[in-house]
Amino acid sequence: MTTITSLEVRRIGGRIGAEVLGADLARDLPPAEFLTSALNEHKALFFRGQDLDDPGHARFISLFGELTTAHPTVPSVEGAPNVLAVNGDEGIRANRWHTDVTFLRTPPKATSLRGIVIPESGGNTLIASSVAAYNDLPAPLRDFADTLWAVHTNDYDYADPPRSAKAAEHRRVFTSTRYRTEHPVVRVHPETGERGLFIGGFATRIVGLSAAESADVLRIFQSYVTRPENVVRWQWAPGDVIIFDNRATQHYAPDDYGTQPRLLHRVTVVGDAPVAIDGSTSRIVEGDGATHYTPS
Repeated sequence: MTTITSLEVRRIGGRIGAEVLGADLARDLPPAEFLTSALNEHKALFFRGQDLDDPGHARFISLFGELTTAHPTVPSVEGAPNVLAVNGDEGIRANRWHTDVTFLRTPPKATSLRGIVIPESGGNTLIASSVAAYNDLPAPLRDFADTLWAVHTNDYDYADPPRSAKAAEHRRVFTSTRYRTEHPVVRVHPETGERGLFIGGFATRIVGLSAAESADVLRIFQSYVTRPENVVRWQWAPGDVIIFDNRATQHYAPDDYGTQPRLLHRVTVVGDAPVAIDGSTSRIVEGDGATHYTPS
């Protein structure tokens, strides 16, 4: 457990996740250096019962860096250009493991979610450490992964089939501009130097392999990411704020809350192009740099 002034960082998972105790994010923001160090170590940070609105949420997350706009293709919350509504009540449920916006060359550095409307049961968020997953690989698989690149695209059904006309329209908007990017399967973290498996739901193909071969290889590597020992689960309450390192994690929202409403607001931090172990960086295959969303 780490302590600074009135703050405590208490580990809640064996390999990932820590709760920050004693923080009042509406009144007294923690030092940026303290937060960055804690995020690098724990990969996901959790803050209970905060009294934040959209501007306050954005102000807090800007401690981690410049903010992106809400999304490359999906509109923001009205009047809040940096905020994306994650609304399960509209049938838009991303219940697949994924890392946010990896179909761009420069995916977000970090993602933050804030609980607004929370189901009475279910609706948790699971976050997995892709660094722990890489470290778990047997040496032959690790050596193999080090050589691979994967194609990521937004033209892929990472969520369940649309349940309503509204959900179908959301999918149409989501893919209204098609993006494809080649990323290294093993990404070197720009701050810690750790290696992690950079795959997830938007990774659809291994460069140089067939579709069937790619599916088998991705399934093997993904099984290490989602091992229970590499996953932390957060049970939401209204006002909770979480942030996770998008360069070192995947996340999943189980679709287990039926017709109950669930609404989170999301804010993301500008990231850089992933770097492979040989120093080469990700490359655009289709689409532009989405500079309306994030600097290239």
